[in-house]
Amino acid sequence: MAGPAQPGRPAAAPPGLLPLLLLLLSAAAIIPRGDGQNLVTEDVTVVEGDVATISCRVKNSDDSVIQLLNPNRQTIYFRDFRPLKDSRFQLVNFSNSELRVSLTNVSISDEGRYFCQLYTDPPQEIYTTITVLVPPRNLVIDIQKEIAVEGEEIELNCTAMASRPATTIRWFKGNKELTGKSEVEQWSDMYTVTSQLLLKVGREDDGVPVICLVDHPAVKDLQTQRYLEVMYKPQVRVSQNYPVQGLTREGEPLELTCAAFGKPQPTDMRWLRVDDEMPQHVVVSGSNLLISNLNKTDNGTYRCEASNAVGKSHADYMLFVYDTTATTEPAVHDSRAGEEGAIRSVDHAVVGGVVAVVVFAMLCLLIILGRYFARHKGTYFTHEAKGADDAADADTAIINAEGGQNNSEEKKEYFI
Repeated sequence: MAGPAQPGRPAAAPPGLLPLLLLLLSAAAIIPRGDGQNLVTEDVTVVEGDVATISCRVKNSDDSVIQLLNPNRQTIYFRDFRPLKDSRFQLVNFSNSELRVSLTNVSISDEGRYFCQLYTDPPQEIYTTITVLVPPRNLVIDIQKEIAVEGEEIELNCTAMASRPATTIRWFKGNKELTGKSEVEQWSDMYTVTSQLLLKVGREDDGVPVICLVDHPAVKDLQTQRYLEVMYKPQVRVSQNYPVQGLTREGEPLELTCAAFGKPQPTDMRWLRVDDEMPQHVVVSGSNLLISNLNKTDNGTYRCEASNAVGKSHADYMLFVYDTTATTEPAVHDSRAGEEGAIRSVDHAVVGGVVAVVVFAMLCLLIILGRYFARHKGTYFTHEAKGADDAADADTAIINAEGGQNNSEEKKEYFI
């Protein structure tokens, strides 16, 4: 028979009570979830391979025991003691108000609900969820044709493999965003996404990067790119080297240069006259055309043609030979010179009109003055001549003149 318990020492548990205590401790691991009104925690999102931190906090501590359990209801930490033999779990902080534990090298298998328990009466429980993100393993662009021809439509595919959750793929050509078509395949807990882009290419796309960019919460600025290589037929341009001012006059020389750019670079370039045969005195040397002594028979359209493996292109030059006295620039050679020549023509017309009006006014004035003086001079001679024809001398003619007779009636003068 057991003796009475001694003062200051707890009584030993009866032999039949020990299994009952162990059963109660085991039952603590499966305490049903309460409202958790005194417990606080947060969900955790972590990238695979990183560290997740779980925090179980008590708002109003009463020195009750805090415990952390894994998704399988196995005790990870009981106060500051770790029964679970997984060294990836490490105690970060323990107090009456908090139990904080870190989990290193997180994997997909660690994802799930973790339970915080507080041994109160009644017990309280709350859970936190660990979500594991997996970035794409590979990001690859596959292009249908390595070298495309201008005007062709090519197909590009970008694949992001083994990610969680599924990625969003975005396309860019240079700085311009394009729209692709994506398909998602699921393998177990992983997702593989393939996006297809159809692109019609032009010569301006040659050397431009096409970028495949991944939009995923586990990764930032993950992208890959391919540079487009586009072949196109030549671009041809004809420029006038001489005369510099653009005016082509008889007797002067003309020099033209043809420039052609394409991919591949043009290998065949030639000059011809569109509307007639090429004059015999025209000298063609490679990309240059020279006429040493222009005349009006050279008028016409001169064409430079260039070709490569993609196709053929040309540029035309319209020649109009002016007289040596010409001062107006031809619009076909230089549009600016043509505008300036038109302005000068208008100015000359205005000045000529003003001069003509002034000359006409002066002629009219001279005619009026001439008639005026002629009329007065004729009257003077007529009056003086009356009665003077029969006079023997000049004195008698003056006396016999009508004007003199009239004056003699009013006043007589005698000359000695």
